Amino acid sequence: MKYLFLVLFLFSAKMVHSQTISGKVNRDNDAQLIKITLLNTAFKTEADSLGYYKLESIPQGEYKIQVTSMGFKPVTQRILVAENEKLNLDFELKDNDNELNEVVVSGTLKPVKRLESAVPVEVYSTVFFKKNPTPSIYEALQNINGVRPQLNCGVCNTGDIHINGLEGPYTLILIDGMPIVSSLSTVYGLSGIPNSLVERIEIVKGPASSLYGSEAVGGLINIITKNPTNAPLFSADVFTTSYLETNVDLGMKFNPSKKATTLLGVNYFNYNQIIDKDRDNFTDVTLSERISVFNKWSFLRDNNRLFTIAARGMYEDRWGGDVRWEKKFRGGDEIYGESIYTKRGELIGSYQLPFEEKLMVSFSGNVHYQDSRYGTTSYIANQKIGFLQLTWDKKMGRNDFLAGIANRYSYYDDNTTATKEAESTWLPGIFVQDEITISPKSQVLLGMRYDYNSIHGSIYTPRVAYRWKKNPNTIFRLNAGTGFRVVNLFTEDHAALTGSRDVVIKSDLKPERSVNVNLNYIQKINFGNGTFMGIETTAFYTRFSNKIVSDYESDPNKIIYDNINGYALSQGISTNVDLNFPSGLKFIVGATLLDNKNVENGVSATPFLTEKFTATWSVSYKIDSLNLLLDYTGNVYSPMKLPLLSDLDPRSPKSPWYSIQNIQFTYFGWKNFEVYGGIKNLLNFTPKRNNPFLISRTNDPFDKNVQTSDGTNVGLNGQVVPKGQIVTTSDNPYGLTFDTTYVYGQNQTIRGFFGLRYNLK
Repeated sequence: MKYLFLVLFLFSAKMVHSQTISGKVNRDNDAQLIKITLLNTAFKTEADSLGYYKLESIPQGEYKIQVTSMGFKPVTQRILVAENEKLNLDFELKDNDNELNEVVVSGTLKPVKRLESAVPVEVYSTVFFKKNPTPSIYEALQNINGVRPQLNCGVCNTGDIHINGLEGPYTLILIDGMPIVSSLSTVYGLSGIPNSLVERIEIVKGPASSLYGSEAVGGLINIITKNPTNAPLFSADVFTTSYLETNVDLGMKFNPSKKATTLLGVNYFNYNQIIDKDRDNFTDVTLSERISVFNKWSFLRDNNRLFTIAARGMYEDRWGGDVRWEKKFRGGDEIYGESIYTKRGELIGSYQLPFEEKLMVSFSGNVHYQDSRYGTTSYIANQKIGFLQLTWDKKMGRNDFLAGIANRYSYYDDNTTATKEAESTWLPGIFVQDEITISPKSQVLLGMRYDYNSIHGSIYTPRVAYRWKKNPNTIFRLNAGTGFRVVNLFTEDHAALTGSRDVVIKSDLKPERSVNVNLNYIQKINFGNGTFMGIETTAFYTRFSNKIVSDYESDPNKIIYDNINGYALSQGISTNVDLNFPSGLKFIVGATLLDNKNVENGVSATPFLTEKFTATWSVSYKIDSLNLLLDYTGNVYSPMKLPLLSDLDPRSPKSPWYSIQNIQFTYFGWKNFEVYGGIKNLLNFTPKRNNPFLISRTNDPFDKNVQTSDGTNVGLNGQVVPKGQIVTTSDNPYGLTFDTTYVYGQNQTIRGFFGLRYNLK
């Protein structure tokens, strides 16, 4: 009898614990050891060589099952095991380094995995930019290491993008590989690109003129828009801040026919609150209303040949200035305001010709109209740019050839004294590139470009790159190349149009040239428990000749432009660290040490608005049990030299160490919806800190009470003031004029934000 009870007991125990979990783990490539674990329990197993696994005798209940393998992202899933259930669960592992190994095009003009590219390319996806939502691409770049959005005007808040401390004109901006943003629109063209339509942003630091021609002197930013075929049917992203800045991004996909897919995007931004927290009677932030419409088409062709075409139109009305300003004062000398109307249109496309050889025709064009009033100064500009390029891509043995011809037409006209007549420039060019695979571990890239500028003549830009893959986790790259940039005065400094300074050009400005060398090192570390670290470090050196420099100090009433009588250097080292833990915690940290200087007549000087050190970070923690994502982002900048108006100017000659930090909470527990909110500028930093004022003489913006010496005037100190200099008076004790160039960061205080995202696949 006792044996019968024992048998019944064992049978009942087997019935109670008869639950099993089994399945298969698929992976992109071979995995040495795949572990399957029920977290917080003793149940665990390993998959066989084909990926099959089985867990037996699992008590009923709720669990978290985790699949890990060295070199792959861990997969965690919440499961419910019912009584007598045989649960079948399949998993798919993805390479842990997929963010390092994304397909990029910016470095070589052809698709290549990032780790296999001889040219270092940084890639940032929409997930990265969602960590700190912004109304424009310009602001979104603030958390990328070595990239800094720079405000150039304390009133109208226009700005450009600095890469490794180099001013905006040295950065070429592309949309889908086409040079759509340049010269005049370097300042305005990044606004209004709908963030929701951006697939990723690729950044190349260092000259890329051998492929892209003019403007790619210091680097390039390539904005890759979504493929309409892969885009969601409908997407919406709407947020507002406690400043009442409201941004709306909408995206819609249509299929007009079996062979055509189109993506329509609309961006609307509105900020209409007059805020003056620094109490200078001028707006802290420019008021703006902007609408942008983007439409991209993709066509299905035989043999998967490519044909895409896209267009964008943008209109913006923005103003800043005296808080009493209204549109009726535009252009007058009663109440000061800076009012800017911008109209812009763009067309870009790529068409693969119907031949066996891979021949691609790419084109772009843009028109840009600017109608601005900076007080009584009128700036009316008209720019048209057309670009056409044919490339041939061919692999032959160990050689991967790319050759192309391109032509660029630029038309520019404005009403300033710097532009005596409209300027039309042709820039035809021819380029060739060969990637030679020496061995499975090493490759060499050789490139050469020849351009003929209709004003400046012949320009040659060679480059060479070498990549050595020591092992799958360690890669070295050495790049050397040259760059050039043709002259466009407006992009040299937006301050030329604001305040009361006159523009002086000492001589005919020559094209700038640069030579660059950089060494890039990538190290991937897999810790075996699902933890992954990626380290990328780049040391760079760039030497400029004919650099155009602006002199603010010789005369407070003038900005004097001239090619440098010497050379300029930009050198330093930059490091990015990406650290992922299986718990859902992720760190992205970057830092850059910079040494930028102009060397003229044997004297070395640091340029204005150039930091010595910058760092950025992003800390994310995903709590699956609460459907919550926490993002903490920020940056920190070292002091920068700032333009003062005189020796008596009471403002600090350097900016302080400062940091802009943000925190965001995102709830993703509702199907297709995300709700997010947080705080921007947690430390409540503004440039006014430790300064009596930012904009000088806001009480007299038209300089009606500023006295200029005729050589006999005596200042407050009893000394004769040299001719042309400002006389110090009781009304003007520091000898200043109205000036808006003393600006280095955004002037918004701490503020909250709240938003909603919706995606329908």
